Amino acid sequence: MLDRRQALAAGVLLPCLGFVNADDAPNTNFYADGKTPTDERLGKLKDLNGYFPFTPPKTKEEWAARRERVIEQVLVANGLWPMPEKVNLKPQVTAKLERPTHTIENVAITSLPGHYVTGNLYRPDPKQHPGKRPAILFAHGHWTNGRFQVESEATAKAMVQRGEEQDVDRARYFMQALPITLAKLGFIVFQYDMVGYADSTAIPHIKSSGVPNSEGFADAEGELRLHSLMGLQTWNSIRSLDYLCSLPEVDAEKIGITGASGGGTQTFVLAAIDERIKASAPAVMVSTGMQGGCICENCSLLRVNTGNIELAALFAPRPLALPSANDWTREIMTKGYPELKQLYKLLGAEENLSARAWVKLPHNYGRPSREYVYDFFLRHLMGSTENIAEPHFTPTPVEKLAVFNAEHPRPKDEAKASELRKTMTKRDADALAKLPADKRAVVLKKALRAMVNSEVPNEIAIRGGPIETRFGEATMHRAVLGRKTDGTAVPHAGVFGKRNDDKHTVIWLHPEGKKSLFGGDKFNPLVAALVEKGAAVVAPDVLGVGELTLAKGYPISPVYAAFTLGYNRSLLAQQVHDALTFVGFARMMKSKSIHIVGWGQMGVVAMLAHILAGDKVGRLLAERTDFEFASIKSTADAMLLPGALKYGGVSAFAELCDTKRCRIEKSADMKKLDGPKAVEFLLG
Repeated sequence: MLDRRQALAAGVLLPCLGFVNADDAPNTNFYADGKTPTDERLGKLKDLNGYFPFTPPKTKEEWAARRERVIEQVLVANGLWPMPEKVNLKPQVTAKLERPTHTIENVAITSLPGHYVTGNLYRPDPKQHPGKRPAILFAHGHWTNGRFQVESEATAKAMVQRGEEQDVDRARYFMQALPITLAKLGFIVFQYDMVGYADSTAIPHIKSSGVPNSEGFADAEGELRLHSLMGLQTWNSIRSLDYLCSLPEVDAEKIGITGASGGGTQTFVLAAIDERIKASAPAVMVSTGMQGGCICENCSLLRVNTGNIELAALFAPRPLALPSANDWTREIMTKGYPELKQLYKLLGAEENLSARAWVKLPHNYGRPSREYVYDFFLRHLMGSTENIAEPHFTPTPVEKLAVFNAEHPRPKDEAKASELRKTMTKRDADALAKLPADKRAVVLKKALRAMVNSEVPNEIAIRGGPIETRFGEATMHRAVLGRKTDGTAVPHAGVFGKRNDDKHTVIWLHPEGKKSLFGGDKFNPLVAALVEKGAAVVAPDVLGVGELTLAKGYPISPVYAAFTLGYNRSLLAQQVHDALTFVGFARMMKSKSIHIVGWGQMGVVAMLAHILAGDKVGRLLAERTDFEFASIKSTADAMLLPGALKYGGVSAFAELCDTKRCRIEKSADMKKLDGPKAVEFLLG
């Protein structure tokens, strides 16, 4: 005859809970009779061509909290959380061209050791415009040759004919039109290169095949360390702004930024994260539609639960202008601008927002858009209401704008992508190591929050069930839960006994999902012990498990992982999201205490969910397998979590767990776990 302790250890339920016979082994599935799960994540995942509306906040306080979270998300996604240390810019001027109304300097600055940002600095004539001057950063965008772009005669004539340009010179050399005109108006302008364009050729922008160079930030390690071409360009934008601010002639309180297409992306991203920008004009890029088609406009985590309208909104209440054209931005006046207008009105700065769409003109930074931006910068950085008609100018041969040439060769220490990534890896590790333990913990928790992009929900949607099955005095409920804010639909099974007055809930995460509540013809021993103690044990089939198994795996873009993971959580993050859904469910059910148990690789899911849930949960019991994020070699790996290696991997996140409330056990120890001792730890 087994005593109580032996019975629990063997997984045999005591008479009050009933015994599960082999003949009536429980069915934990919810879907039957040809029905299939309805979870939205089993369909096509969101991509850059989706619909990305912005919902204006109702209060200033709501926006302040949301804005802080999204800015953190942008910084984490770009690999800039915490902000890296800055090396000396060591600016080099390789040539200076004198013009009647302005000068042009060919400049290189040091962004990282061995990595240089190149471009042209346009200065107004100091006699005509004395004293400190406002300044503009100009990001050129994805024209074939960047700031060296020169259109053919035929293309230029067509641009003039449709009203896009005034004359052939401006049409052929439109990349020079904006900085020259701004310089004539009294602005200092730095037009800087994208990575892989013009003088910036050490690291390629993209392979000719359209598949990114894996050495250039598109492999699994790049994802795990949040090293991306976009992140590098964002850092280069910050360093370019540092350069402008370092110039004695620049009024650092009057700096704007503009750029078109991919340069528009650089514009609104820098404007969102750097308070030094006082006026922003991202052209032909901000919309509820296509979000940016190049690898340099996409990085994992960036647009999960957000989009370009909200990213541009982060700049509010500072002056923002949105010139648009006959492209994905054509509907800005009815989709995006009205919502932004509500936000600016809420913040008492409605006059600081403007938008205009030239729906008969193609995707470009043509003369009408440029003139609109001249007026915008004059108004907000110089206090002038003058309306500018862009004057004709004499273009400079592009070879004279080159920073590097035979006379001024490229730096000998210029780094290729593989070398630069080693520098970035050490830089990131050093930045974390220098933080005091308490600040480091805060940095890691906020990074994890951005990496998973989920929290415990306040409202739960019951999407199916419950279906009740009785085992003597034990009851099993099968149901499907989701969040009211998304289309998730997660099947689960919950087991509880007659004694559930204390309303303890244990969320049971297992690689086999809810099926693991039972072992053959009996309950799992620990489940039996927990239920006997008065707890409800709730086991979800998180995404990728049980009834939410992905037959073909999680569909990561084979071209570039961020084309998927920039818009959707990784599979591991989705599983943490589901675990947090059930924390919300337990809270909705008024559970007195909520605890999490994680088995196998679900131990990582349990640990991350516990960290993000904070004081909303009690104890954690998680299995620590031999899994390490460093073992991941493919961006399609189910355990990929962008940023995991940057922030120290499993061991670093384990350190965030309170040892008084958490037990993270090696697999061998987890298997030997004594049921009553585990129950005592979890329930007291």
